[in-house]
Amino acid sequence: MALRILHVLSSNFFAGSVAYALQLAERQSADGHDVFMATDQEELSNKITCLTLPVSNRALLQRINNIRLLRKVIREQNISVVHAHSRAASWIAYYALLGTRVPLVSTIHGRQVKHSALKSNNIYGEKVIAICPQLVEHLDNELHIARHKLVFLPNPLNIETLKQIQRTRVKDGRVIISVVGRLNGPKGAHIADLVSLVFPLLLHQHPTLSVQIIGGEWEAFPQVGKAAFADLQSRFGDRIRYVGFTKQVLELMANSDVVIGAGRVAMEALALGITVFAMGEACCHGLVSKDNIDAAIGTNFGDILSVATPFRPDTDSIAVELETCITGRVFARIELSELSRAYNLDTIMPKILSTYSSAIMRKLSPGTIPVLMYHRVPDAAITTKHRTFVTKANFEKHLRFFTSRGLQSITFLDYLAFSIGDKPLRDFPKKPFILTFDDGYLDNFHNMLPLTQQYGFTGVLFLLGDFSANGNFWDIGEDTAANRIMNTEQKKAFIDIGWEIGAHTLTHPHLTQLSDEDILYELGKSRDNIEQELHTKVVSFAYPFGTYDGRVKQLVKQSGFEFGIATDTGGETIEYDRFAVFRVNMFPEESMFSLFKKTSRFYRKYYQWKRGK
Repeated sequence: MALRILHVLSSNFFAGSVAYALQLAERQSADGHDVFMATDQEELSNKITCLTLPVSNRALLQRINNIRLLRKVIREQNISVVHAHSRAASWIAYYALLGTRVPLVSTIHGRQVKHSALKSNNIYGEKVIAICPQLVEHLDNELHIARHKLVFLPNPLNIETLKQIQRTRVKDGRVIISVVGRLNGPKGAHIADLVSLVFPLLLHQHPTLSVQIIGGEWEAFPQVGKAAFADLQSRFGDRIRYVGFTKQVLELMANSDVVIGAGRVAMEALALGITVFAMGEACCHGLVSKDNIDAAIGTNFGDILSVATPFRPDTDSIAVELETCITGRVFARIELSELSRAYNLDTIMPKILSTYSSAIMRKLSPGTIPVLMYHRVPDAAITTKHRTFVTKANFEKHLRFFTSRGLQSITFLDYLAFSIGDKPLRDFPKKPFILTFDDGYLDNFHNMLPLTQQYGFTGVLFLLGDFSANGNFWDIGEDTAANRIMNTEQKKAFIDIGWEIGAHTLTHPHLTQLSDEDILYELGKSRDNIEQELHTKVVSFAYPFGTYDGRVKQLVKQSGFEFGIATDTGGETIEYDRFAVFRVNMFPEESMFSLFKKTSRFYRKYYQWKRGK
């Protein structure tokens, strides 16, 4: 799997979003993807191809030129997915991608302001990554971005890299507090409160205390903060200093005793084993401990609340909390395992790629892909209480109809290949549909296979993993002669001409009635047996009798399948829920009109309206 990924971002100053984008891009390149970056700064990274683009320049003519240049890059580099990391980046990427098959994914790092350019939330693309749960709520409730587009994925941390940054400061009896963050906007105002109302008291009372302020945008720092800082320097000399922007911020934090900050700053400081006082644009959590870590994660350590509320730091309380560290030398620590659970880069990177995959398919196929469910294809009508058959003659009528509509068959393996970059986006059919056959009946080999070959269709066979079974033993009262199942060689014949084989358990049980252990056995054993016997990769699973619930879906995902295929239930599109794929039953008496309905993109909504499921 190799994607061609273009990251677009504003980098006129080095914010957490820039660090996030660089980390993703460089890791994706190391993992074998072809990665490009379009941004303000030339040579922002020496590990990936960087293209200079004044993303931050919002003048109309420059934006139009940015769109033109970006569109050219996307076309010439055959980009698979564009990942935007700022509002300006999302805006130009959205317009550059109009009319193409390339999707847009946006990562949003903070609350978004409503204005005319954002009246349509489509500006953020097919998938939107929100870095904390409170941001998800804001984007859903206030910007009305569709919930199925939203993904919560925190800023990842390369824990192993951070472990290599060691504290080099010798024990000298001092306590160093580092305030890390840009000095403009709300953060700058809050830091100004610290400089004017908290640090004068602490520096006066504790001669062993030193304070350093790390971050850019000094010009935008509130005047009250600048005046207070100058006064403190005149009184305490180099016990308070402004470091400014530096690439050595991790080393400076590692040599601190307390770091005051939010967002990525707080995460990295905690990973370095440093006590963190979480204060951001939206709220203050104070000293981070095991008691408030989940709440802090929820707001990205104080930067984001789902509903904007006025916030000004309680400087008296802050002084009291910091004093416990200075006087008692009691520095709160968070177990690395807690951070790794939430922020490990190795855990989050596959989820980022999965988000790309979903975005690709949302763009390629924004409507419903018809998924049709067949069982038997006998020579003549058979006795069956469930009517799960279509005669050979009628099945050929179905195939002729599909051909007349210009439908092109794909499999779930094909779908996956397009979604992960193994097949070029330009080859995705304009009118895709998926033929599926459950159980592997013998008449599938004798009647169905020759007809599908004749009309140029392939599909998916969902088979039991029990290769000793030679007939349908789960539907009592069915026609015995019609229940015979193919042997191994006959099943292999389908694979040889491009069919996909999916799993359908070992014994065809109602999974919702089984324990977790029994379900996992049915799932894992069926997949393993099919892969070993038929030498094919199994990525899809069909729920027996179409019965499933949230627990079963989760176990199917846990077992390593990519898709869970339902019956008469599920999402409007495959990307609504890959583990509840809507599939429609095909019956003996299908008419041309019913075939038209069942292969139309409106059918899922119609079915939901008519049946309520």
